[in-house]
Amino acid sequence: MTLSFPPLPSWSAALVATFVGFGGTIALVVQALRAMGATVDQTGSAVTALCLGIAFAGAALSFRHRMPVVLAWSTPGAALLAATSTGISWPAAIAVFVTAAVMMIIVGVTPALGRLIARIPAAIASAMLAGVLLPFCLALFRLGSTDPVLVASLVVVFLAARRLIPLYALIVVLALAIGFTLVRGDMAQLAAGPTFGTLLPIAPQPDIASIISLGIPLFMVTLVSQNLPGLVVLRSAGYQPPAGTLIATTGLASLIAAPFGAHGVNIAAITASLCTSAEAHPDPARRWQVAMIYAGFYLALALFSPALVRLFLALPPPVIASVTGLALIPPLIGALENAMSDPRDRDPAIVTFLATGSGVVLFGLGSAFWGLIAGAVALGLKRLFEKRAAPAN
Repeated sequence: MTLSFPPLPSWSAALVATFVGFGGTIALVVQALRAMGATVDQTGSAVTALCLGIAFAGAALSFRHRMPVVLAWSTPGAALLAATSTGISWPAAIAVFVTAAVMMIIVGVTPALGRLIARIPAAIASAMLAGVLLPFCLALFRLGSTDPVLVASLVVVFLAARRLIPLYALIVVLALAIGFTLVRGDMAQLAAGPTFGTLLPIAPQPDIASIISLGIPLFMVTLVSQNLPGLVVLRSAGYQPPAGTLIATTGLASLIAAPFGAHGVNIAAITASLCTSAEAHPDPARRWQVAMIYAGFYLALALFSPALVRLFLALPPPVIASVTGLALIPPLIGALENAMSDPRDRDPAIVTFLATGSGVVLFGLGSAFWGLIAGAVALGLKRLFEKRAAPAN
């Protein structure tokens, strides 16, 4: 096999994908990990582990299958974790991450189970994701009552950037938010800690309630909202990805990284489209090299992860909340579109959406779990009534 040096567009595509994937959602990931009880150093370890998992697993899959397999961390999973109010310990959170990773591996290596998961109505899963994302987007506008200048500025710039330079919209918002903070003098002093990537392993301490209310929904949103769309992106680019192998490998990468605080590694969708197009490399047979470059950039990010984490932790909470809310508007739009796309499933979908977005906690189980239960019950009732009505027609 002859190897050639990738063209300049391959490097630029990989760099943009890295900036969009990392810069657009790192604030959310940091917020989620802190909400789960991680210290500053543990948060740095988690981001380091995530970057390493993305780099090594993505490079291995791309080289093995000669296709641009681009990985990312679970953005909807991070939103789910950030929305939790269970106040669990960090070791219990590690157990949640391990559980979700094991479930992903089982689905990947069990074709029948994978087909069963694929039969779960997309409307229900998307509605649960939309319910998870909604509070963050609402929090953005609630901040307008206390800091209208910040919120208005970020929203206007976000809307303009989405029209003019959509791929860079979140990067522009993040840069404006940091600049806004510096001009105001609101940047806190950077917390003490290492500059270069470190890994701090923590033994998991399973908590049944946390695993049910967080582990299962984390697995579900990662599979349905990240891995399955990521496979679609690869197929749309003309490749035939081995779905089971890719899903199982991301689960294995998540399992290895979980003790260090990583909540989930999965196949990328939006950023993957940047690396699978003809603009990234004219030769589909060599386009896998773009994913290798992307993996190299994530290795560089892993090297400096603790310093980047401390930078974001120095930003005021309203700034972090504003950036997070704006970053989640695009996935909220996509989730709502998918949830309401089939008129036959709209009633179960809206029940799922409202139950999840309500934040209800019963018996120690969070709203994402109850949203799934409510949606499943509504869907079951709908189908039951349809069967009873069928003979009369």
